[in-house]
Amino acid sequence: MPIPSTLEITAATVDPALLDLPWDLPLEDWPKEILAALPRGISRHVVRFVNLSDRVIAVKEIGESVAYKEYELLRDLSRMGAPSVIPTAVVSGRRDAFGEELAAVLVTEHLQFSLPYRAVFSQHMTPDTAGRLIDALAVLLVRLHLLGFYWGDVSLSNTLFRRDAGSFSAYLVDAETGEIHPSLTEGQRLYDVDLARTNIIGELMDLQAGSFFPSEEDPIEVGDRIRSRYLELWNELTGPEVIETNQKWRVAQRIRRLNDLGFEVGELQMSSDLDGTHIIITPKVVDAGHHHRKLMRLTGMDVGENQAQRMLNDIETYRAMTGKNKTPLEIVAHEWMNEVFEPVISAVPAELAAKLEPAQIFHEFLEHRWYLAEEAGRDIPQDEAIESYVKSILPTKRDEAMLLDPALMAQPDEGAASEMETLTEEEGFSRQEERAGIDGMHGKADETEENPGRPKMQFVPGIGLIPVDDYF
Repeated sequence: MPIPSTLEITAATVDPALLDLPWDLPLEDWPKEILAALPRGISRHVVRFVNLSDRVIAVKEIGESVAYKEYELLRDLSRMGAPSVIPTAVVSGRRDAFGEELAAVLVTEHLQFSLPYRAVFSQHMTPDTAGRLIDALAVLLVRLHLLGFYWGDVSLSNTLFRRDAGSFSAYLVDAETGEIHPSLTEGQRLYDVDLARTNIIGELMDLQAGSFFPSEEDPIEVGDRIRSRYLELWNELTGPEVIETNQKWRVAQRIRRLNDLGFEVGELQMSSDLDGTHIIITPKVVDAGHHHRKLMRLTGMDVGENQAQRMLNDIETYRAMTGKNKTPLEIVAHEWMNEVFEPVISAVPAELAAKLEPAQIFHEFLEHRWYLAEEAGRDIPQDEAIESYVKSILPTKRDEAMLLDPALMAQPDEGAASEMETLTEEEGFSRQEERAGIDGMHGKADETEENPGRPKMQFVPGIGLIPVDDYF
């Protein structure tokens, strides 16, 4: 495609392949051959996922000034370590074949293994799915507010979710109305919270009307959860606590509570009352990602906060079970990687590697092993549990690395947003799945044929699952 002389691309680094995209066409007319069949959430703008080089990008048609503002906001949030999509470029000065002006576009990186909230819901959703999504959104909102970011358009629709052990992690995906300040007033924060509550209730009512949210559930009651969870977390992270001067151990207790929530305390303000009998402690600098950073330091793995916490717990269990309580944790973690984590991940066949992230696979393996042990009334050897999980449980999962939209796969794109409303909810482990896993061990389920020609998979920190022959 010839590049129009007026075309302007603003980006930190430009992938040459970006220049080959059909910028002279409205986004809704882009050919299906270049589109990635991924689910799109509800958006006020035309959005398309596009295959570019060896990755997927999200392209959103939007006004030029708004595109540049959102691009800069997302760059700032990325530098601040906020959970948000990564901006790639702004393309402006677009014109069609007749010289008519076309809207500018904002290009962002696709967040791998992420799901729009409508892809999470289905007729088979578990009752607490909505609650866990709202909890994740509350954590995201608190993290953004701690950074001084006022969102202005908080909703499930403007958020992407990733599985994070038994919970979800939330990521900001739309920052059009956002603003960054040195700090936020209480009014700004609570306006964001009230807006989130209103939007969530409306979104849940829409799902209920389409039979994707249980009719017996009250959307208003569920939506109210965002306010209570936000205030609870905000007060725990920032609120003052009065202790007696002879109870200084409660300072360490407060810090441990924050660590358990996944936050680190960088600065703690302490002051005493007039008679010196009480101390007031107030966290002043709080950073998210306590468990994530600790696991990264020990193993080099970049995983979700809850996944990291689960892995750290398993490392401590391994340390106790092997009698290495006096061995430095760094050495134990290295042994755990070689003896526990990597054998699980390496057992995953290449054709199943895109089902879930390696860290999520490991979390689910631990859950599966626990259920097997409970059912059998004995400890289950690791090799036996791995074989059962890979044969009976993992194949039932949908591919979430690039969750395919069956509507886009089956027919040409006609510009309608696909909502992925018919996907089966697979939160955690249902008893039915676990029963299938037990039956499979006794020959009652369909056997998965061994494929002797499949490549052996190896987990490499920072890279992920790769075929051994392709790497070594």
